[in-house]
Amino acid sequence: MADRKRTDVDWQDLRVFLALGRHGSLSAAARALGVNHATIARRIRSLEQSAGAKLVERRPEGYALTSAGNQALAAAGDMEAAARAIGRSGTDDAPKGLVRVNASPALAHGFLARRLAGLTVRHAALDIDLASDIRSISLERHEADIAIRLSRPEDGDVIARPLVTLGYGFYGTPAACLAVEHGAEPVFIGFDEADGHVPEAGWLARHYPRRRVAFRASNQFAQAMAALSGAGLALLPHYIGRSEPGLRGCALDVAPPPRDAWMLIRRRDRGDLAIRTVAEGLAALFDAERALFAA
Repeated sequence: MADRKRTDVDWQDLRVFLALGRHGSLSAAARALGVNHATIARRIRSLEQSAGAKLVERRPEGYALTSAGNQALAAAGDMEAAARAIGRSGTDDAPKGLVRVNASPALAHGFLARRLAGLTVRHAALDIDLASDIRSISLERHEADIAIRLSRPEDGDVIARPLVTLGYGFYGTPAACLAVEHGAEPVFIGFDEADGHVPEAGWLARHYPRRRVAFRASNQFAQAMAALSGAGLALLPHYIGRSEPGLRGCALDVAPPPRDAWMLIRRRDRGDLAIRTVAEGLAALFDAERALFAA
């Protein structure tokens, strides 16, 4: 009896473990679940005792999963998905339940938030969680049901659907653009130094290596807000620059090449009505506003 109790797994422990695995820190997991840090730590210790293995390691940058933790997270994600599938079942054909969508902060805040929410109005039993996490979100770990990426995945059991091609340009206030057109040296709004891996950040550094960057922000939606102040020109995807009435395009010598946006879902989820409904809704949103993105 004692051995069976020791190896029984508490679903609440798994729920906390899923949150920690998805968010990467005690504080973020605690906020997501509405509990305190001590509860998170206690639940993780309980799960490790039940599993008989170390599942997470604390590192300076946050918590990381061990090899056993990665296996446990995949299994816990499958259990959660199965429970959600049961919750979505019913006799009618209406999509129901929660669908998690992940996109970059720029796409989430600059395009999706004001449009994607309309799906929950049209489908009363459908809930959507739009996450704008810049770290790599895993579909296989069930950290999201749908992901929008600016590169096609090379592997993984996912379906990749092309959405739209994103064009880029420089945007600023009319006064800032006029000054550059009359010969003033351009002053830029760019990325944080830690975001040098972002293609647009690298492109700007290569093509304008000695230009002043007066303001830095970690995503292009925030950069657009800074450009509205007149601080400089921001290199933005057109869907953001064209959507802000206080900004106008500024023609400089060169602009980055366009990039393709892809929608990814797990292959095994293609028959899930709720996920399929959101995926089709996303595709329709991008298709309806294709001109907003075009170079």
